[in-house]
Amino acid sequence: SGKAVSPQIATLMMNKDEAVIVDIREKKEYSEGKIVGSIHIPFDSLKDRAADLKKFEGKQIILVDKMGQHSGMAGKLLQAEGFENVCRMSGGIAEWKSSNLHLVKK
Repeated sequence: SGKAVSPQIATLMMNKDEAVIVDIREKKEYSEGKIVGSIHIPFDSLKDRAADLKKFEGKQIILVDKMGQHSGMAGKLLQAEGFENVCRMSGGIAEWKSSNLHLVKK
């Protein structure tokens, strides 16, 4: 399912253009606040839309959910689809918020 990275490590990786954030929360949760530059693919659509992520093949894909409970399953799914550079953000968006990191609404 991929290793876990902290929100701070995820931010560093994004800033160096080494990683892309894939937010797997439901649409309603995503619209309440998202990480700048994240790609929204709800968990239920991930298998069907995995091909959308092929353009990021050289980068680390960091999966983010609400609290860290679904990103492991999502990681396994992407690995089964042939993605190797997959990890998950420990604690999900809840951990991101508690680290006082910025979320945007639009």
